[in-house]
Order: sequence, then C-alpha cells, then structure tokens
Amino acid sequence: MNDPFASRLSSLSGPARDILPVSPSDSTDLPTVAVALYVEQGGALTITTVNGQQRTLNVADWTILPVGVRRVWATGTTAGGIGAMVVA
Repeated sequence: MNDPFASRLSSLSGPARDILPVSPSDSTDLPTVAVALYVEQGGALTITTVNGQQRTLNVADWTILPVGVRRVWATGTTAGGIGAMVVA
C-alpha cells in the first residue's frame, strides 16, 4: 500500500496522523497533546489548553475544535464522543 505520510514530517498545519478516544479525567493529561478535538455529541467541554489555561466551552454536535489541548476534564464536561487529533 502506498503511504503518503511515510516521507512527511509531522506538522501542526495538518493533517493529524491519528484520532485517539478521550476519557475525560480530572487527574490525568492526554497521553499526547492534541492539535484539535473532535466532538460527536455537543455540550459543555472543559479543557486545559497547551498554554495551561482551563477553559469551558459549549460546542455543537460534530465539532472540530482546532486548539492545542493537554487535558479534557471530567468535571464540567457533558459533551461526548470526544477524540484527540494528534500528529505524533
């Protein structure tokens, strides 16, 4: 199979190389900083940004949130089907 990613360096300008399922947690960061989040079921989303700021946002169904994220918090998060888009 031809792999168009084989000779490309990972880049923040895209595309992501994988989408990892997210289990919101008040004590554990994501295993890899996400370059964006994908949300299937809208609601409140509490995150810690790559800059260390905690934010709570309301997102719609099928949202792609293009912001660097370290953690998705359980407390304050009602959105579901969350995926972390990563380049590593």
